[in-house]
Amino acid sequence: MAPDTTPRITVYSWLMVATLAFVWGGTFMVTEVALRGITPFWLAASRIVFAALVMVAVWGLRGFALFQAPLSGPQRAALFTIGAASSAVPFSLLAWGQQHVTSGFAGVSMASTALIMLVLAHFFVPGERLTLRRSIGFAIGFCGVVVLIGGQAFETSGGLLEPIGRAACIGAACCYSVSSILMRRLPAVDPIGLATVLLLIASAITVPLALITEGLPPLPDNQTLVVLAFLGLIPTAAANILRVLVVRSAGPVFMSLVNYQVPVWSVVLGAWILAEPMPPSLLYAMVLILAGVAISQFGALRRLFGRAGT
Repeated sequence: MAPDTTPRITVYSWLMVATLAFVWGGTFMVTEVALRGITPFWLAASRIVFAALVMVAVWGLRGFALFQAPLSGPQRAALFTIGAASSAVPFSLLAWGQQHVTSGFAGVSMASTALIMLVLAHFFVPGERLTLRRSIGFAIGFCGVVVLIGGQAFETSGGLLEPIGRAACIGAACCYSVSSILMRRLPAVDPIGLATVLLLIASAITVPLALITEGLPPLPDNQTLVVLAFLGLIPTAAANILRVLVVRSAGPVFMSLVNYQVPVWSVVLGAWILAEPMPPSLLYAMVLILAGVAISQFGALRRLFGRAGT
């Protein structure tokens, strides 16, 4: 039986996307602290492994439920690809790429996930056809992200590896898009079980990669251990569950709205908690981003408020 791919966007979908944007927007600050005590690839591996261990315990309480029917060969290959592309590969690409590019460029490249996913979903996910209104909405939202990041997004450091670093960031955005499309096409599955299996696959990839590239992990101090535990529990384990729920119910294009909101939260939280300067362009950027979301998801918003008024 083919999976049901009709998007079902509810008030809970909007709440989950807003929560993910807030959580992932604050992750940049926490990552900065963690990098003071651990190397980039071991940071990625540590948060994924910790999240996987937590998720295995939760999954066990649910009886290790997974797919309703055995997977075919191509479906098993797709599952492995999703595990690699949803966290292992993009975490590693970003960790390496951000050594050679500005943080502004990395932020814009993550926002491009929405545009990449919009095109892929048009061809590979029924019910996610590319329309003029949706295209205009996503383009306006992307402009908002560029305004928010500012000119620093395209500044050059002059490093020899900068072009490869930029390609790595765009590659990470492509990974997120591909994994969401493939996840949407999987057959009926328990969301907790799927989130756990994806993290286990990512763990099996990131730990050997960290060993090969950085050797044995450094011994972290207590503060770094606490930060790693937080990164594994909240923005990796808990957020991965929400991501699976959103993609499987509301669809990958709706999920991509997160990528417009994350830079806003990263700026707001940085100014609020770390006393970083608040750019004057923030208000204009937020207006553009919210306008893009409203235009691209006009139908879903109309149905949502129509139900609320009845």
